[in-house]
Amino acid sequence: MRLNLHLLRIFHAVATEGSFSAAARHLHISQPAVSKGVSELERQLDLLLIERAVGKTGQGMTLTDAGRALNEHARAIFSLEQAAIQELRERSGLERGELIIGASTTIASYWLPRYLRRFVRQWPQIELKVVAANTQSIVEDLFDCRLDLALVEGPVHQDGIAYYPWKQEQLIIVASPTLFPGYDARPGVEGAQTRPKTVWLSDSELAEFTWLVRESGSGTREVSHELLTRHGINPERSMEIGSNEGIARAVACGLGVAMLPFAVVEDLLLLGRVLELRVYDMVGLSRSLYRLERKDRPPSPAVRAFLDILSRPDQLN
Repeated sequence: MRLNLHLLRIFHAVATEGSFSAAARHLHISQPAVSKGVSELERQLDLLLIERAVGKTGQGMTLTDAGRALNEHARAIFSLEQAAIQELRERSGLERGELIIGASTTIASYWLPRYLRRFVRQWPQIELKVVAANTQSIVEDLFDCRLDLALVEGPVHQDGIAYYPWKQEQLIIVASPTLFPGYDARPGVEGAQTRPKTVWLSDSELAEFTWLVRESGSGTREVSHELLTRHGINPERSMEIGSNEGIARAVACGLGVAMLPFAVVEDLLLLGRVLELRVYDMVGLSRSLYRLERKDRPPSPAVRAFLDILSRPDQLN
């Protein structure tokens, strides 16, 4: 069996755009040509790929199981086609070109800038773009070849994506001093005890607080949940907030407690806006940060140059 890529492109356009007419506009061909192309592909494969339905609201369509499976392969094929075109454009070396880096939000805010600075100093003619989102979104963009490489906050298990440990990041559980009566964050307040740098709690005491967590798909949320579960801590209440910075500020206001990267709350700790919570058998919290690449996409010269910088953190200045 041979797969006709021209017909596959037509089918993929229909599946992506959601209708034959929208696919025709996208491909700049007539709607009958689109319909004929899909029918011919179904005939060649001897499979029904799209179920057509006609109702009061007009013609509709849904992908069959075979259609959904084929569309996933088509998505990968045409994403790699775009990557190959971009690669050929950059084959002149690092004289010009573009590097698109995807990073989960914490990495984009607190780790990536120092590496970008060194890259810009060495290769100022390369146009840099950074896409910041949660881990799940970054993985999807990398799979679709909308990114050249990615840095995320947890291991990724998806076909076609390779992940490699990059660096360790310290995690810390924090709360507002206002949750602990008798302690005052302001130095020199008469009658107030000296605010401790760390408050020690039991597992059960920690579980009684409201926990502030990231949205589903966030690497921070997944790692935090895994660490708490491993120690038998099951918070009674939780509240979802869409960024680590938002969570840190909410913690400082006394809204609840959270497990966050140390880099996110370092300034708040120094200012006395938050304090560290520790559990007696839960110390040395950390997580691995990971570098992601598509397995079947050779790195461009710009990607290789950036990977070299990532591997030499001691030389950053």
